[in-house]
Amino acid sequence: MSNNSVPADLRRQKKLESFDKLLTIMDELRAFCPWDKKQTMSSLRYLTLEEVYELSEAILKNDTDEIKKELGDLFLHLVFYSKIASESSEFDIADVLDSIAEKLVHRHPHIYGNIEVKDETEVSENWEKLKLKEGGNKTVLGGVPNSLPAMVKAMRIQEKVKGVGFDWEVKEQVWDKVEEELSEFKTEFNIETNKPIDIDAAESEFGDLIFSLINYARFVGINPEDALERTNKKFVKRFTYLETEAKKDGLFIADMSLAEMDKYWEEAKTKK
Repeated sequence: MSNNSVPADLRRQKKLESFDKLLTIMDELRAFCPWDKKQTMSSLRYLTLEEVYELSEAILKNDTDEIKKELGDLFLHLVFYSKIASESSEFDIADVLDSIAEKLVHRHPHIYGNIEVKDETEVSENWEKLKLKEGGNKTVLGGVPNSLPAMVKAMRIQEKVKGVGFDWEVKEQVWDKVEEELSEFKTEFNIETNKPIDIDAAESEFGDLIFSLINYARFVGINPEDALERTNKKFVKRFTYLETEAKKDGLFIADMSLAEMDKYWEEAKTKK
């Protein structure tokens, strides 16, 4: 219930009732549904990853109805994992919620303690310093999952080290690094000559270039993962237009010249 005309205490009660309803349904499914009874944390893992990506796509589309649906799916998974763990007395949903609540209070001493901060940068720095003091991660980068996609991982690495003060001071410095890496890549890739290419060395320099571009994007407030996905979608839309319109004109794309395809491509760029 999101109607702001309803008193806050009643809205809170409705939220608690809705969460309790989900917990009750999960108990019933686990007890009586053959599929739900069979699931384990391992069997749910890849399905959860799929749900996270579907939520990410809905957010990129700014589709609030789809975001609501995908959040519901994700809530179900969180409750499901907690239910499975409760059956072996490892933990339950209350333990999960209490744990995150305690962590949030501890990691926000500027709200629940006597620490003062001037902006969100200091909040992030305090967060990372507190994590190290807690001992959960023995190193600054210890909490970055190895299984993250490379671009997301690069972003998180850069955010983590920024949290302890290891970052550039101004964007011009970051862009200088981009140009330095581009120059090194061009040299290693023999862009201006026909000499044989050392693929391993060129790949290494290309990785450095991408890392530096991600760093620049982060520094100026652009999410590189979102930016690339928007470009992916734009490319797919334009190429689909090329295929569709060429087919209408009796052309088969595999038989078309690049010049012929480029004509439709340029048309696609003018379409909304």
